[in-house]
Order: sequence, then structure tokens, then C-alpha cells
Amino acid sequence: MTHASARRGRAALTAASAVALTLLTPGAAGAAGGAPVAPTDLYNAGQACSADPAAPVVLKGATGLGGPGVMGIPSHTDPSVTNLNEEFRYWPVSAPEQTGTVTRRGAYAGEEATGTLPVLADGLTYAWQARTVDPGNGAASDWTAACYVTADNTAPAAAPSASSPNYPEDQWTPGGTPVQFDFSANGDTDVVGFQYTWQGGFVGGASETGPHGVPIFHSVYEDPEHAVRADTPGGSATVHLVPPAGSSGPIQFQVRSLDAAGNASPIRSYWVVVNSTSPTVSQLSHSPLFGKPTDFRLTPDQGVQAASPVVSYTVTDTTTHSSTVVPAGADGTAETTLVLNNPAGNSFEVTSKSANGWVSSKAQWSRRIDTTPTVTSTDFPEFDLGGAVGTPGTFHLAPKIPGTQIAGYTYDFGWGTEAVTVKAGPHGEADFTFTPTASGWYDLQVYATTKDGLRLSTGVYTFIVN
Repeated sequence: MTHASARRGRAALTAASAVALTLLTPGAAGAAGGAPVAPTDLYNAGQACSADPAAPVVLKGATGLGGPGVMGIPSHTDPSVTNLNEEFRYWPVSAPEQTGTVTRRGAYAGEEATGTLPVLADGLTYAWQARTVDPGNGAASDWTAACYVTADNTAPAAAPSASSPNYPEDQWTPGGTPVQFDFSANGDTDVVGFQYTWQGGFVGGASETGPHGVPIFHSVYEDPEHAVRADTPGGSATVHLVPPAGSSGPIQFQVRSLDAAGNASPIRSYWVVVNSTSPTVSQLSHSPLFGKPTDFRLTPDQGVQAASPVVSYTVTDTTTHSSTVVPAGADGTAETTLVLNNPAGNSFEVTSKSANGWVSSKAQWSRRIDTTPTVTSTDFPEFDLGGAVGTPGTFHLAPKIPGTQIAGYTYDFGWGTEAVTVKAGPHGEADFTFTPTASGWYDLQVYATTKDGLRLSTGVYTFIVN
């Protein structure tokens, strides 16, 4: 089966729509002015409780905090009573005389309260109930009807098998088509599904908190990009997945089996090796100047276009990390105009996106540019002797790239000297005088600022004073 890439929308549960298990009426042992009410909205390990002993919730009987968490909303007929205790009673169904109780003290009326059961024995089914206790007078509600859970603390022993008919393992393969993976639990009937990831980091399956603390449980299988149910316990599944955006070369894919409690098997790693699918970036304008619009044509990889038409390109400036999406035409090509205004030169990465969700590997386009000013001086020639101590000389500054709109220049003579800014003339040029106070080597450091406020690259002009 083919999975959509978007996660299915989920409607948030409210306390009113969550599974409410107020199955008994409050006890008669209430104090004057009201009585505690049996808890509602019973949950275990974030999942709605099951009142059917033939269909218990299967969960991990051991967690980092002990056993599974159990929850219920305590309340009181007297609205002024807000501080309550909630007791949780539990026992193995096969040995009902082995009853234990945990208490959550300081629970707030009308909000979910959690108790943590001790570690539950692997493979046993347990029942549990909850009741509300008024700590002020010891009055208690009746117990709720029982909820049933089965503890599973044992993970599947073997990793699943994995294969792909269109991307054979460890073989270079043209990209552009989603990878078909076939998984099998190899008959391990504890396995109910498979969880997978590209390049590490299994995700999915969590609980959110809704109104009044009611948990909203999300199964790992709600996200088809990361998990799929087996067709039968111990069976198989097929998925079609697109590798991470921009992938090429060896890509590690990992899959593991899950049992009903979410225990995970060892991992099976599978290496998909994809040929480059980068588009071609062609510069249409001749010798683009700094700050000027430049036209480009984007052309898809032929294999990618044949597999599924390219619908758009993403152009990312690697300096600013800003991206632009460019729609593609029916033939998969596109044209776009970019302004090349990075003082050190521009570099872009381009990926194509196909109708089937495939995102190509990256094409790169770069252009180095020198925006340092042109410095000349007949009094102080570069890398040569000139001038004299106490005698002023002149430097001339001009933009290196014709047409650059220069507002001014800022210069200094190295460490410990004060920077000076001079205004540029109508043609972007400027002159300034300098009177050396000592003989020897000097480094003139100077940069230009455009009329748009952009600081260009700093240039260094070295000279020697007699």
C-alpha cells in the first residue's frame, strides 16, 4: 500500500467526548454538605481503559518510574471541596485476593490525577479500579467498575526482514520513484506492526494533554511515514517511502518490529544507494554584475522527470539560508531571476520536487566576486617605497564593479588607528590625503558602503614610506 506523506488530522478529544467510566453512583459515606464522586475519564498509560476483561489494553508492565500510570478525574458534590485524594486498587485477574492500593494525594477536583502502579508481572492480566476520598473527613465514593490491562514486558526477539523490489540493497539505483519496502515478522505472532526511520531516530506514538488533563493518545501507526500495522499478528506489510529530501548515495534505512505494548525488536538496517537526481542550473544572463538581476533556467534530471513530473524547485541562498519556491512548467523546467548582491559572491542550492513527493539531490551554483574598492596612489605606490614622513599624499578610491552605487568609503591604517569615513562623489569615487608620521610598512584597510546601506568587502593596500 502507498502511504500519503501528510499525517492524518486529529480531532482533539475533550473531557466530554473522552471515554468516561463513571459506572457506579457515589457512596453514601459523604459528609454533610456533599460527598465525593467516583472518578471519571479512566486511562492507563495514556490509553482509554477497557471495561471488557476479554479485550484488555496491552501495555508495558514496567517503566522507568515503576509500573504503568493510571488516571481518573476525582470530583465532589460540594464545589467548595477541591482538594481530594484518589485511590487506585489493582489485582491479578487470576488471583483476585492479591489486592494492592496506591493513593494519589492532593488531587484537584475536576482534573485528571495519576497514580503509578508497581511493576506488573509479564503476561498477566490485571484489573484496577479508582475511587475518590475526601481527606477532610475520610468519606469515599464507591469504586468504579474495573478496567483491564495485560502486562507485556518482553520485546520481540528477532529483527524483521526487509527487502525492496525496486531498490535492491547496496546497489546503485536511479532515483525519482518512492522506495517499496516489504517487511515480515517471520511468523512471530507477538509482532503487530513495524516502525521505521531514515538515518536514525524512531518517532511517533505519544500522548497530548487535553482539557482537564484528559490524555489524547496518538498511536505510532497514525503516522504512515514512520510506522505500519502488520496485515496479521506475525505477518507482513508493504510501504512506499520517499527518502529524505536531497538524498543521494548510500542512505541508511532502519526498521524494527513492535508488539502490542510497543516493545521494539532489534533493528534491521537496509542501505539504499541512489544515483544523483540533481537538476541542472543554467545562467542565462551574460556576466552578471554585482547587485543586478540575473536570469537562470532550472532543468530537471531526465530520470526524475520520467518517473514523475517535476512540479517545483526550491532555491536556497546558502549564505542567508533563505529559500524561494519556483513553480515548474509542464515540461518540468522553470526560469527565475535572482539578484546577486552578496559582497563576497553568491552560492545557491537547488532541489526539484516531483508530483510523487520525491525531492532531488542538490544542485549547486556559485560565483565568487570581488567587491573590494580599487585603491590607487601615485604618492604611495602599492608594495613599493614612496612618500616621506610629514609629507601628505593622496589616495584615490573607486568601485571595482562598474555601476555599483557607492555612498562612501571607510578606511583605517591597521591596529590602533581610528577609522575614517569619506563621502563618495557622483560616480562613486573619493579621494583622501594621508600624512605619515613614521617610515616603514603600512596597511590601508578600506571598504565601501552602497547607497542601500550594504557594506562591501574590505580590501588591503600595502605600501612603504621612505
